[in-house]
This record gives sequence, structure tokens and C-alpha cells, in this order.
Amino acid sequence: MRLRPFPKPASARLRTRAGALALIGALALPAAAAPGRVVSINLCTDQLAMMLAAPGQLVSVTHLARDPAASVMAEAAKAWPTNRGRAEEVYLMHPDLVLAGRFTAQPTVAMLRRLGIPVEVFEPATSFADMQTDITRMGQVLGREAEAAQMTRTFAARLAQIRAATLPGPRPLAATWSAQGYMSGHKSLAGEILTTAGFDTLAARMGRDRGSTLPLEALVMAAPDLVVTGRIEKGSSRAEEPLTHPAFRALTGNHAALEDRDWICGLPSVLDATERLEDMK
Repeated sequence: MRLRPFPKPASARLRTRAGALALIGALALPAAAAPGRVVSINLCTDQLAMMLAAPGQLVSVTHLARDPAASVMAEAAKAWPTNRGRAEEVYLMHPDLVLAGRFTAQPTVAMLRRLGIPVEVFEPATSFADMQTDITRMGQVLGREAEAAQMTRTFAARLAQIRAATLPGPRPLAATWSAQGYMSGHKSLAGEILTTAGFDTLAARMGRDRGSTLPLEALVMAAPDLVVTGRIEKGSSRAEEPLTHPAFRALTGNHAALEDRDWICGLPSVLDATERLEDMK
């Protein structure tokens, strides 16, 4: 006697058919189209988008992207129209996507979203790991995943080479010190650049994970082997006067006036700064 399979309840048959139809429908759906018109209103997203966007995809960057004191891609940025991050001017560019930073003017971001324009907000990178996350995310929002993956692989390989070349033994002491006596925290991008270059940081020694103010007297007493400052231009503000103080100049360690633009944004160029610091040990 041949046994017949027990028939499925009608509800089960309907669920099976619905699941199959849903799967077929999902497979038939096209992938989300990459945005065709992208506007950046943040210096850091400017530069990352310039590196990853497809030709013609990025239609505007901020005016800061052309400033050689702030941007490592100042010359390349001349190829794009600039904006000043105002909602009205961005809206008239008819973007499919706007790229912003956490500290971009929030009223602008809020207004653009109320107008129905998608805005992707990127957090400032505080570590090399954050940088790689930002690169990956930028690739995703631009539909340039393959290019982003290649960039992260190249960055990771170069970083590994720098770390492998760091010699064991005593590590010299380094500090960042800028306008108003500001010192970057140990758990910051600047802190990781210094430690990767083979230094211990004064911030770590003092237990300061985040940025804080360090009096000139405390810096002099610590006598670091290297002090990294911003560049002092003619007509600089009073906040920068401590950087020209005789006591500061009398420090016996090295003074490195590295270009601020190398430290502002989490871009692959931070490894250039890291290698320059290695040469100062």
C-alpha cells in the first residue's frame, strides 16, 4: 500500500507561496541607485568624497576645501564649485544627497531634511579604526563600495608597515600644544598618530584621554622630547602668543610645526604626518 504525503494545511501552503513570491520579488528588485548629484558641506567629507566619488557625481564642496592651510586636497578642489554650507544655496543645486559632519551647522542640516533632501552626517574620526569605518561608509552612500574597499586595504597595509618598522626600546615623550594651551587627548587621532610614530604621549602620562588645556608651566616642567604645534602665521591671534613665549622656545626638545591640515580630518594623509614624526625621534 503506497502512503500518500499528508497534505499541508491551507494556511501553510499560503505562507510557503507568499514566501516564494517575496523571494522572487526581492531578487527582481534593482539595487538602490547611487546618488547622481552629491553636495558636501563639511571639510572632511569634502576630501573623502573627492577621493571616492565617481566622475561627475560630486557637484560641490565647501570653500574650505580650497584652503591650503586646511585641506590636503586644496589644489584638486579647484575642479569643483564651492559652497558655504547655506541651506538655500545647497537646495538650489538640486542634490540627491548632502554630506555633512557632526559639527556642520545644525540649522542647515535640519532645514535640508525638512525639504526632503537626504543628509548623511559623519562623526569626526578619533582613531585609525574610525577612519577606515568612515571610508567604508562613504563608499556605501556613494555607491562606490569597491573603491572604498581598495582604499581601506591600501591604508591598512601602509599602517602595518609603519608599525612593523617601529623599533623596540625606550620611547621619547611627545605632546601636542596649540592656541590657548590646548593639548590633544591620548585617545584622539593625534594621540594615535604620535604613538604609532613611536612616541609616548604627555596626555597619557597625565591621564588625559580627551583634549584639555595645559598651562605653559606644566609643559615646561614635563620637558617633552617633542612638541607638535600648529603653524604660526604673521598677525596670529593673542590665543597663540604662548607659542612664541621665551619659556616655550627654551624647551630643549624638538619643536615640530606640522601642517594642521594633516591632522584635521581622518584621511589617509595622516600616515604622511606619522612618517614625518618618525624621522624626528
